[in-house]
Amino acid sequence: MFVRVASAAVVGIEAAPIDVEVDIGVGLPCCSIVGLADAGIREGRLRIRGALENSGFKLPPRRITVNLAPADLRKDGAAFDVPIAVGMLAAAGVVDASALEGTLFVGELALDGTLRSVRGVLPIAAWARGRGMRRIVVPPDNASEAAVVAGHDVHAPPNIAALVALLRGQPWEETARAGAAEARPALVSAADLTDVRGQEVPRRALEIAAAGGHNLLFVGPPGAGKTMLAARLPGILPPLSFDEALETTMVYSTAGLLGGSALVGARPFRAPHHTVSSAGLVGGGPTVRPGEISLAHNGVLFLDELLEFPRHVLEMLRQPLEDRAVTIVRVRRGVTYPADFMLIAALNPCPCGHLGSTVRTCVCSTGAIGAYRSRLSGPLLDRIDLHVDVPALPYRELAHAEAGESSAAIRTRVVAARERQQARGHRWNARLSSAELRRVAALDGAGHALLERAAGRLGLSARAITRVRRVARTIADLSASDAIATRHLAEALQYRVLDQPTT
Repeated sequence: MFVRVASAAVVGIEAAPIDVEVDIGVGLPCCSIVGLADAGIREGRLRIRGALENSGFKLPPRRITVNLAPADLRKDGAAFDVPIAVGMLAAAGVVDASALEGTLFVGELALDGTLRSVRGVLPIAAWARGRGMRRIVVPPDNASEAAVVAGHDVHAPPNIAALVALLRGQPWEETARAGAAEARPALVSAADLTDVRGQEVPRRALEIAAAGGHNLLFVGPPGAGKTMLAARLPGILPPLSFDEALETTMVYSTAGLLGGSALVGARPFRAPHHTVSSAGLVGGGPTVRPGEISLAHNGVLFLDELLEFPRHVLEMLRQPLEDRAVTIVRVRRGVTYPADFMLIAALNPCPCGHLGSTVRTCVCSTGAIGAYRSRLSGPLLDRIDLHVDVPALPYRELAHAEAGESSAAIRTRVVAARERQQARGHRWNARLSSAELRRVAALDGAGHALLERAAGRLGLSARAITRVRRVARTIADLSASDAIATRHLAEALQYRVLDQPTT
């Protein structure tokens, strides 16, 4: 008997339909799985047989052929265990094949028949809704994730026996219903900027970066507070909108990092170690998974000790920083992951770390400083909007400095600035195109003259000039100003310390 079961695979953060075709025919007892299935899926025939037999369902001693269509799309993982098992049961007459209509199945099986969680259920559920599927069957640990998408029933039977009862129309304990997790979770609390004493210029730069979505580089000696400042950025960012939370959750679902949560409730903050590989940072690997830049989508990617990262790894950031997405191409397919993140980085000003310090003396030569900074290429530096000094403060200043302004107060100004940007019809100032810059960030004669002098003295590239204007637009938004004044442009120019010649 031939049976077709609806399932889906994840390609990037999109779902692709997969028809699981099962045929039980005359021949020597065996089970063959075809259709570009990887080793994990082919091994599934042993898991499935064990799960069915341990749940009280015996397959007939006949030839079983399973085809995963389309055959030109490579499939991986164990998410097809459940649809294959359901297809076998229907082909053997244990359940009525008509009960499978309008239902999508996904999940891994344990040998005792338990349904185990799989990755990518959220994009699969979204695809199923778009295709008009009336219900979706997932493992219990994926129930909240699938229930985020309304428009169909979500069923999460704990084991094969409960799944058969569901298909037979028999009573069983319901695990989840669609819509149960639609509400957006509250913003997760973060470390507060009130802990940071002194460092007024870096604090101001952090506020500007948050208000406009700008990339930011902190330059300062060890222990000056660069990491402390960066860790407090999430606390001043606006909360995720539902659409942003859904996008971010799809990335985490694809990566298998949700851990049973329904939605990612706070903006991601990813801080990979400097030994991260290129595949770990931008994505890839044998089965193609999202990297750190995609896991930071709608959030922050923090690279501490920036110049300790291999240069070829850092150079891979150039294209995602411009396109806000990364496309990983393999022989058989290309996969695109979103990567719209804020880059926050920190580095020492020189090899010893004490260039310009009033606390300790730098022992590096001019040549050593130049060689050290050359690890950061000009094109990548051009893609960072603000680079700011974080000086080491003497003990007296630290001891007598008053507590800084709270993150909540700064977040209020950041949200107001973001609302001004949205009212003009764009998302963040850091994403303004050249045409939009001419419209919303026009300069007067004095502004053009100032920018011309600065560009000549600092050797700013055309890209760097554009980024200065974007920062100036954000500073004006924080001041609730419709026009960019010379003072806004002057402040934006002061956040370009690495454009200053090394002395």
